[in-house]
Amino acid sequence: MALQIPPNCDLTLGLTCVEKRADATTVWRMRVDERFLNPAGIVQGGFISAMMDSAMGASAVLSVKDRKVYVANTEMKSSFLRPVRNGDVLTCTASVLKPATSWRFFRREYSTTGETSCRPRVPPT
Repeated sequence: MALQIPPNCDLTLGLTCVEKRADATTVWRMRVDERFLNPAGIVQGGFISAMMDSAMGASAVLSVKDRKVYVANTEMKSSFLRPVRNGDVLTCTASVLKPATSWRFFRREYSTTGETSCRPRVPPT
């Protein structure tokens, strides 16, 4: 199977990588539209989680430099702090906290107003 960049999951969500830093931090954006809304008119949390998963995967791959690796998320916990609505732009920043055989990440989500929408629960090191 050929490697597709960007992958279909990122295209489906409308994710755009807007920044890649030398420390393997990546910054992603996604504009919310009606496809991602639940019946109450707010974004279903699974879409936000998928955004975080993609951002963390990109940071994990970037952190190993030129080595070929396959990454998979084994655990992710998030606290959703406020609703995200149609038209909001989410920004997700993912960073590798501890490069080793087990990865730990820090990531945040922001709306267009800069208010925190989602905060991770990071396990202690």
